[in-house]
Amino acid sequence: MKIGLFFGSFNPIHTGHLIIANYVAHFTPVDRVWLVVSPHNPLKDKSGLVNMYDRLEMCRLATEQADKLEVSDIEFNLPQPSYTIDTLTHLKDRYPQHDFMLIMGADNLLSLKKWKNYELILRDYHILVYPRPGYVVSDLLDHASVTLTQTPLMELSSTFVRKAVKEGKDVKYFLPDDVIEFIASKGLYRQA
Repeated sequence: MKIGLFFGSFNPIHTGHLIIANYVAHFTPVDRVWLVVSPHNPLKDKSGLVNMYDRLEMCRLATEQADKLEVSDIEFNLPQPSYTIDTLTHLKDRYPQHDFMLIMGADNLLSLKKWKNYELILRDYHILVYPRPGYVVSDLLDHASVTLTQTPLMELSSTFVRKAVKEGKDVKYFLPDDVIEFIASKGLYRQA
């Protein structure tokens, strides 16, 4: 089975994430998409990141009606910060029956050369790239392991959502209703 791995902080998961995951699951050779909740991305600031279990639960709430989307906490039990190559090696050992592919935005593709052992990722895994506003994809697109998808361009970001929640704005349609209720019930993103 071909599994697309969509890594992210999902802080919080929003409609844009779900559109990208659903597009890849239904319009590419991928059979299923696993949303891999990352405890801490080594290339991102950890401040403002809510508890990983809350982010995991929001992902579960957001995908419970999706037939080809699953949520994974595989990185929760791996050394932190999480390096993609280490997670991929762990997944390949644990699920040898699956063919894993990476799903990443054009912004991440541009920073791929900063990733730990990025050459091994390019050598051993296929990467499905979705467009991101303001990012022109690099010459890595000429690599045989990289495919640019026709995923709809998403301008929505978790940063925008967090700011809107903090300011008391209505975030309906930016997030699934269950995620909005979860955020409200736990008082997430209300602080600076």
